[in-house]
Amino acid sequence: MNRRVLRWLAVAVAVLVLGAGLLRVVSARKEQQEAVARASQQKAQAVVELAPSDVVRAQQRELSQGLPVSGSLRAVNSAAVKARAAGELQGLTVREGDAVRAGQLVARIDATEYQARLRQAQQQADSARSQIDIAQRQYDNNKALMDQGFISRSALDTSLNNLQAAQANHKAADAAVDLARKALDDTQLRAPIAGVVSQRLAQPGERVGVDARVIEIVDLGRLELEATLSAADSMDVRVGQQARLQVEGSSQPVAARVARINPSAQAGSRSVLVYLTIENGAGLRQGLFAQGTLGIGQASALAIPLSAIRTDKPQPYVQLVEDNRIAHRSVQTGARGQSEGELMAAVQGIAPGALVIKGNLGPLREGTPVRFTGSLLPGPLPRPAEGARPARSPSP
Repeated sequence: MNRRVLRWLAVAVAVLVLGAGLLRVVSARKEQQEAVARASQQKAQAVVELAPSDVVRAQQRELSQGLPVSGSLRAVNSAAVKARAAGELQGLTVREGDAVRAGQLVARIDATEYQARLRQAQQQADSARSQIDIAQRQYDNNKALMDQGFISRSALDTSLNNLQAAQANHKAADAAVDLARKALDDTQLRAPIAGVVSQRLAQPGERVGVDARVIEIVDLGRLELEATLSAADSMDVRVGQQARLQVEGSSQPVAARVARINPSAQAGSRSVLVYLTIENGAGLRQGLFAQGTLGIGQASALAIPLSAIRTDKPQPYVQLVEDNRIAHRSVQTGARGQSEGELMAAVQGIAPGALVIKGNLGPLREGTPVRFTGSLLPGPLPRPAEGARPARSPSP
């Protein structure tokens, strides 16, 4: 009997010890979960410090609507100096970057052969001229003889035909002289326009053929941008519209104006070429890449910086400061344009004067307290619109 009681007492003690251990484990896990929850709550309640430059008020703005344009600059006037006669290239001294005048002699072709051809043609013309003199004297003599009745009319006609043939031969010889002189003139290579040498494609002493490119000249006084626009965008473009371009390597924007619009769309892409003249191209070079916005109109709307509109949710939204806390509001975007040198977008879904957080801060948890460093922006912080429901916050 005593053994049975002792056995049951041992079992009861073991159960009590096991229960006490389980209770301690459950209590420790509960304390751990409460500590994690407190840490999470403290993290959620961490204050976000913002500078006045980190926010902007939504307000009515005048937006300069525009189309993005890009392309390479090119000179309106350019020319290639080509060899118009075959031969050895001589006297080429200009190089890339050298300025040339219109009509300036830049190179020549060895003219020995062409000078000899000119002398040959000239001598043949002189011989033909002598034949005219002989034929003319014979005709005059025959005419006098016919008047006296010593020769027939047919003999006079024969001498007249000989005179006319000699005159024709002389004219042909004169034409040959002109051709030879033109060939000799072609050995002189002159700049057709004033500008700057952009390429030298041949070297002195090199034998070049007809139409061989020797140098290229560009006139940097007038530069233009050839922009490609879609068919839909081209419908809003007019001659005279202004654009602001940013040229690579230049820190200052450049003004441009639509000078011409190609009347035909490009085959295949159906795009339209628009030519913008650079109004002040001092210091710019042909071939530089430029991009910017072509102004096509004005629009007035409630607008905020385009960078402040976030798209990491299914619907676009903005981050606001309301009651000194972060709030998220879904928005609908509209027209875009430039205002005060910044790209803005018209929005619907927020009240005028709403304090919008700029896009450079990244996503912020909704409900996080906000504290401003320095002086706060003028005016009270806007309160949430009546009936407005906050959107779900993005993942931290």
